[in-house]
Amino acid sequence: MANDDAAVLAAVGPRLRALRTRRGITLTALAATTGISLSTLSRLESGHRRPTLELLLPLARAYQVPLDDLVGAPPVGDPRVRLKPHARSGATIVPLTPYAGGGGLQAFKMLIPTTRSSPDLRSHGGSEWLYVLSGRVRLVLGDREIVLKEREAAQFDTSTPHWFGSTGAVPAEVLSVHVSPAAG
Repeated sequence: MANDDAAVLAAVGPRLRALRTRRGITLTALAATTGISLSTLSRLESGHRRPTLELLLPLARAYQVPLDDLVGAPPVGDPRVRLKPHARSGATIVPLTPYAGGGGLQAFKMLIPTTRSSPDLRSHGGSEWLYVLSGRVRLVLGDREIVLKEREAAQFDTSTPHWFGSTGAVPAEVLSVHVSPAAG
């Protein structure tokens, strides 16, 4: 058991460095955000400083990830996903899968209010699948516009400029699965 703990602790530094570089954050910027000195962060990432709760808590806050993600804690046998809703552009988004920062599959339940907002088309790598649980969803894909009704689904390449929202008549409830390309 002690060897397992030592291996988990030894992997923290490289995990922290990979997370920081993947997000394009400099050590200087991270030091300013967390209040942890630049030298301490460097030593922590290189494995020359032992990770402590006092160091990991501000890092978890800065990266907005659970502490378990930073240390690579072994699974505890509970497969439930801890649902932590957040708001974005007026919609309530409930992650149904853990954050897949480096790419992968993510599922969400979205509650979209009855606003008639103007489409703000975006594109990014991956593909998206939508399923309308209730209400009606206006989906804009490039120059096409589609209205999805309850129990209808759509799948599309997210490199196509796209946007979706409520038609404005009633709130919409949607299941969304996004598959992003693996970071390379």
